[in-house]
Amino acid sequence: MMEAAKGETTTLSVTSHNIKVTEAVQDEDTLTFVIVSQKLSGTGEYHVVRTYDDFEWLQQHLFSQEDVPGIQGIIFPPLPAKAQVNGSVKVIKQLGFLAMGQDLRPYCMALEAYLRQVASHSTLGKNKAVEIFLTCRDPPGHQKVRKNIFNRLSQAVEEMRKEGHKDVDVFFQTERDHNLPLTAFTKTAVEKFLDVVLTEQKIAMACGHFSTALQLCVEPGDNPDKQAFSKICVKLSEVFDSMRKNTMSVAENNVKTLGLGLDLESRYQEAEKEMLFRRTCKLVELETASRNAEKAKPVKKAAMEELKKASEKEFDHISTVAKQEITRLKSARVGMLQQALVQWCEQQLLTARETADCYNQHLQAFIGMA
Repeated sequence: MMEAAKGETTTLSVTSHNIKVTEAVQDEDTLTFVIVSQKLSGTGEYHVVRTYDDFEWLQQHLFSQEDVPGIQGIIFPPLPAKAQVNGSVKVIKQLGFLAMGQDLRPYCMALEAYLRQVASHSTLGKNKAVEIFLTCRDPPGHQKVRKNIFNRLSQAVEEMRKEGHKDVDVFFQTERDHNLPLTAFTKTAVEKFLDVVLTEQKIAMACGHFSTALQLCVEPGDNPDKQAFSKICVKLSEVFDSMRKNTMSVAENNVKTLGLGLDLESRYQEAEKEMLFRRTCKLVELETASRNAEKAKPVKKAAMEELKKASEKEFDHISTVAKQEITRLKSARVGMLQQALVQWCEQQLLTARETADCYNQHLQAFIGMA
């Protein structure tokens, strides 16, 4: 078992854009993921096997870098929720598009996107835990990580009042005002598009059932009428089976392109919301420190002023990093959604062409029968 990383920095030995989660392997109730990374030297690849607990180990180490200036201003790449072996209604409601598909390919794609975003991040990619996670064959272990910035967010009752706190910076106040409704709208878009995909799957299943039912209508015998009727049933069965395949292809295209794109956008909106909330909490701490310094008695004045300066310095670091992160995310967000939309259109056009050819063949067959 490898030793825990403690926030040390290192140079990543793999190319971030070539990290792949190639498959998910089920072992009873546990899922393991095969991760392949191309060496930066170009001389080969790293192959490692990781569980979801290992992903959480990595995320916790990224959260624990409190010694990094401005770390709380980072928009951490969002780790998908834990996948479940059974695709129940509850699991689909929790994971959405990531729970679609028998082979868990959408979920593997989401984990792959997470690792690429972590590895390519200018700060997070330097953490030794990332190098360990991607290159060491042994599992990283699941030892507890020291208390981090996200543990404090669990004090929800005390902190919720800070969400509506007026910001001193117009840039961040505007961003908060935009982020709050956009997060809700994006989540709604994901849910509605998921409903579309689930409906498509139900239609495909109904077409399959009807195709099978038509096959049951086939009657043996030499009666010409029965033979003609049987031929029509067989041909109609083939048509409805083609409809089933087409509708399933459309649904799969929706999941792997625009569905995953909207899901990632929604999770990043939540990640930005969390970052903005952390910064607001620090703003409240700074304002409290400033008031305490003003009201402090002479004997405590110097100590309170030092606390105020330290809080001010930390807040300035967080704000500087946060502005850079928001700018970077907005630029990347356009690219991610554009790529998802382009892939969605390309796949749907390809499916439509194949379906049109198939239906044309069925039409010609019916004409021949007539």
